[in-house]
Amino acid sequence: MAPGLDESELAAYVEDALSRVASASGPAALGALRAELTGRRSTLAKWHRELGSLGPDERRTLGRLLNEAERAITEALGERDAERAREARAERLVADRLSLDELVDRAVDTPLARGHRHLVTKTRDELEDVFVAMGYQVVEGPEVETDWYNFEALNLPLGHPARGMHDTMYLDVGTSESVVLRTHTSPVQVRSMEAAVRDRSLPLHVVAPGRVYRRDTPDASHLVEFNQIEGLVVDEGITFADLAGTISAFTSAYFGDDISARLRPSYFPFTEPSAEFDITCTICRGARCRTCSQTGWMELGGCGVIDPAVFAAVGIDPARWSGFAFGFGIDRCAFMRHQIADLRALVDNDVRFLRQF
Repeated sequence: MAPGLDESELAAYVEDALSRVASASGPAALGALRAELTGRRSTLAKWHRELGSLGPDERRTLGRLLNEAERAITEALGERDAERAREARAERLVADRLSLDELVDRAVDTPLARGHRHLVTKTRDELEDVFVAMGYQVVEGPEVETDWYNFEALNLPLGHPARGMHDTMYLDVGTSESVVLRTHTSPVQVRSMEAAVRDRSLPLHVVAPGRVYRRDTPDASHLVEFNQIEGLVVDEGITFADLAGTISAFTSAYFGDDISARLRPSYFPFTEPSAEFDITCTICRGARCRTCSQTGWMELGGCGVIDPAVFAAVGIDPARWSGFAFGFGIDRCAFMRHQIADLRALVDNDVRFLRQF
């Protein structure tokens, strides 16, 4: 054995060390104890250094015993660390525990506020109810779309300004500029027509609400992420007059009988003829104000008769079938109906604002 050390002394040292580890009360105490028992200046380290003065057989025997002793002490320190962590976690859980009696007492003193659906969600539900009552079916589609559904099938050729990076958010997936965050809900119309052709379920009367994305600078009337609802009718003998009647019926049903709609000639690649539709200014009721630029009207969305090129893309015979489509912003509907001055208020999550609706 090493000078001044025998097996009984080593056993006593290990027993004392394990006892001290078991009674260590905290991380600081354990850290200090680890350094004292297994560090460079520990008794074990000193005994290891003295092995060089022994013969081969004694050095081998004592080295094995010292290694076993060090391993036992190190394992005990690790177990005590884990035990202290469990104890600390249990103490935190007890400190954070909230009894039901305390909740009841708090509710009696100050009733907990109750949440409700967001204004945009309520507006979407109300719009869906209006169109379902008119005979439409509500359909949905993916927010991540291929270039074909978002642009090409809608008669937006390569090089069209709407495909530009300044308007569209392209995803780094697949071929360059082949996957986008949809810029409108019109791709759902394409998917619905494809499904109707496949299932032979024409005619078609659907509305497609959902979230869309554009690279706009947020301001009082624009958001990067907003919500749209689009309608599609495909049937035999559909004309622009049917579209005008639908827009008029929707306006009265949603905004009230004192609000009317008008159509102005416009252009969209996927409809021909195309129109913008305006409604009576909801702020001044047509009396002309700054909000409507002294016109008495506010633009709500776009519409038109479906271009035969769109029918050709999905396999519908334009000689037999015709139809119309329309679309507008759900956020903008809420904006107009409730006379909100700034669209950004809908996404600021200011509870003082949201509680009003």
